[in-house]
Amino acid sequence: MTGLVLTDEVVAPERDVVLEERRMRTDSDPSDQLNEAVQAALFSHHPYGTPIIGWSHEIESLGRADALAYYGRFYTPENAILVVAGDVEPDAVVDLAAKVYGAIPARGEAPQRFRRREPEPRAHRLVTLADEKVEQPAHQSVYLVPSYRTAKPGEAEALEVLAHLLGGGQTSFFFKSLVVDRRVAVSTGAHYAGTAVDDTRFYVYGMPAPGVSLATLDGEFERVIAEVAEKGISEEDLARAKTRLVADAIYAQDNQATLGRWYGSSLATGLGLADVLNWPARIEAVTTDDVVKAIRWLDKRRSVTGFLLPAA
Repeated sequence: MTGLVLTDEVVAPERDVVLEERRMRTDSDPSDQLNEAVQAALFSHHPYGTPIIGWSHEIESLGRADALAYYGRFYTPENAILVVAGDVEPDAVVDLAAKVYGAIPARGEAPQRFRRREPEPRAHRLVTLADEKVEQPAHQSVYLVPSYRTAKPGEAEALEVLAHLLGGGQTSFFFKSLVVDRRVAVSTGAHYAGTAVDDTRFYVYGMPAPGVSLATLDGEFERVIAEVAEKGISEEDLARAKTRLVADAIYAQDNQATLGRWYGSSLATGLGLADVLNWPARIEAVTTDDVVKAIRWLDKRRSVTGFLLPAA
């Protein structure tokens, strides 16, 4: 947090490394290119629409002064969270942290982030990318939904359960309906990215069966969502989903890196220790009505659909 020394001889090669990483991971991968385009369309105003690695033309313009300005603004004691995971003695950790970090003088208030708010979406958007490197067509729909930080009490947990019910493995609604029964897809899934400072993403994705168009698969996803909204879910399905989510959370604590990341990402996005500790209980409290209410966020007008196609 103090005393960083940067020279042009250090910064310029590292900037080139970042550019090369972007070329290898994104510019040469059609699925990543489509994902970038989908995110940019979903977040037309909010910074989440900018890829984490950045755009190539912006990376090329960065220099030593930019790196030092960022370092000076954000690498401060007021903006730091120290997470220690493992077989340690808490008192010893506190003493060591005070010795190592306590000597660093405070600078005042934590840096303020003046974040633009994404306007309420009113129109569905379709992004299509065709490339000769694509062998298997793929579908994704991304919905703008509340995060754990912006949602009303219980709403984020209901979205978490909904994602598991819709696309969490071979017992999910998507898999049973689209892969097993109707055979219009070879794979399906859903994911709620709840850890975010502002509103976030709910993903629905899959690959069509041979001879099935992406437009048809998109309609099938919408059909299943509409059926769940109309008919609701059973207590048995809800109990199974909650049991699996809580069990996964418990087993995840066996991994030190996962445990540390869980606490660190939650604290960094504005949540507290109680939010992490009480998460299983909040999942258990989700009702069938809560899940059905959460489906209202899966409105087509709140989404961007991405089609990935072979060039032909």
